[in-house]
This record gives sequence, structure tokens and C-alpha cells, in this order.
Amino acid sequence: MELPTLRPTGRVVSWFSCGAASAIATKLAIEKYGDAVEIYYTDTGAEHPDNDRFIVECEQWFGKKVNVLKSNKYENIWQVFEERRFLASKDGAPCTGAMKKEPANDIWKMGDIEIFGYTSEENLRLVRWKADNPERTIECPLMDAGLKKDDCFDRLAEAGIALPIMYLLGFRNNNCIGCVKARDNINYWKRVRKYFPEIYNRIAGYERQFGYALNRITRKGVRTKVYLDEIEPGDPKGKDTMKISCGLICMAESTAGEDDYDWI
Repeated sequence: MELPTLRPTGRVVSWFSCGAASAIATKLAIEKYGDAVEIYYTDTGAEHPDNDRFIVECEQWFGKKVNVLKSNKYENIWQVFEERRFLASKDGAPCTGAMKKEPANDIWKMGDIEIFGYTSEENLRLVRWKADNPERTIECPLMDAGLKKDDCFDRLAEAGIALPIMYLLGFRNNNCIGCVKARDNINYWKRVRKYFPEIYNRIAGYERQFGYALNRITRKGVRTKVYLDEIEPGDPKGKDTMKISCGLICMAESTAGEDDYDWI
């Protein structure tokens, strides 16, 4: 299929996730494109309230407003789960499409330059995105600058902006608290249980209601489903190592449906 001719809109849309990487990517985009940059954050209704503080400090640093997008149908991810009675599959999660992709697509225009906070370690994900979305113009300034996630932490510190609390609690990313895309990582869920027990219990309840377990463990050489309410007591060991993407790739992996439900 022949793609339509791309006509630049003159807009540069930076997808700001309240993560360290997207903050630095946005700053670099402003340095390159100036007033042409429009900054957007998609609010899922399930992220840490410290994000409000982080947005304000970043706005002061950017010298520009962060525009907040919300779903027209859902207030938060819990409403998505309860209506669809579905948490996640190997292809993604329904909350992504409802709370991130749909609001973002409402403001996206063909010909926009889109800014994503992918770091120099994530080139394969960028290749995949471009292959799946050839009609879109993507820039990843962190990759262009050879910056890793730790470099982004350092740059925020230099700017006098404290990291979002989720990082300080040991989480690798500043996503929704208890991200259902975090499958097969008991340590991640132990960390959620330690710091956010109410949310942990809520997701555990959904698992039982829907008859679906997010995690598997190996028992006697066999991969076995384990529900959150079956995870043994104890704190997580070390820092979170789970790579959960809820930005560029997460927006692509949002087509999962009930047909994918029994993938484990």
C-alpha cells in the first residue's frame, strides 16, 4: 500500500510520561525546536501523586506547559479492567489503548514530528515502532545523543529536579502503580505489595474474579501460574529489574483482547 505524502504540520509533539528519560528528551527537543514543541502527558488515573509535583517542576524547567490528556470514557485504569474483565496478555493490556493510545491519537496529526524518550539501549524497540508505524515521523533525541537512563537521572539532578518517588522506591520506571504489563516478575510485585498494599490487593482481586494470573514461576521444571495472593511473604530483593514500557511501545502493544486471554 502506498503511503500518503507526508506534509509537515510544523508541530513537534513531545510525549512526556513523567519519566526521567521523557523529561530529558523533551528538554532536548525544546533546545532544538523552541516554541514549535507541544508537550503532552496522558493521565491514566493510576500513577503516583508525586507526578503532579514533577510536572510542575519540569514545566518551570522547560519554560512550557505540559498538556494533560484524559480518556473521554474512563476515569482510570480500574474502570477499564472492570468493564472489560481483562487485565493483560502477551500482546499488551487494554488500559494502554483506552488511557494512552486513544487520547493521544485524538490530538495527533499526520506530519507531526513526535518526540519519544527512548534511550541508547532501546534501538530495537525504535526499529519495531518505525516498522509498525511508517506513516509517522519519530525522533528520539536521547538515542541521537547516546544517552542512557542513568544519564537522564544525572541531568535531572543537575537541573535541581528530584526524581519521581517511584524511582526512589526502587522501581525501574515511573508507570502506573502495579502495572499489569509486569508479568512473570515476582520481585516487582513484592515491591508493589510492600509500598502499595491496597493496590496490590485490588489487582489480586481482579486476578481471581477474571480467573487470570499475571505471573508464572517454574516448579520442578514446569512453568506454573501463580496468583498474586499466592506469592510468598517477604520483601523484594534488590532493585527492580523489570523493563516495563508504557510509552512508545506500550502505545503500540494495545490491541490485546479476550482472545489472547489464555496465553499462559
